Amino acid sequence: MSSYDYPFNERIRTLLRLEDLFVKTQHYLRGDHEFNHHSTLIGIFQILDVIDRAELKTDMLQELDRQKVVMESLRGNPAIAENILNEVIEEIEKTVHLLRLNTGRIGQSLRDNEWLMSIKQRAGIPGGVCEFDVPSYHYWLGQSSAQRKQELESWMVPLTPLYDGLRIILHILRGSGVPALLTARQGAYQQMLGGAKPAQMLRVTVDDALGCFPEVSANKYAINIRFNMLDPTQKPRQYESDVPFELTLCNL
Repeated sequence: MSSYDYPFNERIRTLLRLEDLFVKTQHYLRGDHEFNHHSTLIGIFQILDVIDRAELKTDMLQELDRQKVVMESLRGNPAIAENILNEVIEEIEKTVHLLRLNTGRIGQSLRDNEWLMSIKQRAGIPGGVCEFDVPSYHYWLGQSSAQRKQELESWMVPLTPLYDGLRIILHILRGSGVPALLTARQGAYQQMLGGAKPAQMLRVTVDDALGCFPEVSANKYAINIRFNMLDPTQKPRQYESDVPFELTLCNL
């Protein structure tokens, strides 16, 4: 089974993009080859580009504080495991503390590193970090894997509280809805939305064995889902059979 998230607003869209970048960057960091570490550094640069919004940290702190209040109100509820609740609250408090310790922009220490920023500028050019363009970077890639990894991990440190915060928020968001088992007739499904509190994200879960994937068009009024498949030329075309799937509307 595969799940597909679709955000309804820019704030959730940004968190999902950052999550994707962090997961890939951490994956490459675990490797030892210089190409893995090159991809790690490119991921760090892309994270910096996405978080280059002054209000991102403020928004995250406000949401984490709000979620802590919600969690605190659940104390004493017999349907809630007290030990798990305490762990979540403790994790929120730790992340908020680390975010507030950094009084400036997230990742500012990386932006102040002239060598890193020179690599970042060249990395935006196709083939721009070849050895004849940036010999210092070629030299750095030729150092031991352990040394490269140590430096990359140090560059990730100021970004880690941000990842911890978005991971908490998205975990709560994904767990907020109740999955509904539905059927897309001939690969198409439409649903009107209503209510005072619109969804912030939807999740579509579909069996991989069906060989199709969803393309979603949605706003606060309606959801349109079309299931496609890839033809032999890798061109998407509509799946013509009925598709059973799960739809979850999520809201913080």
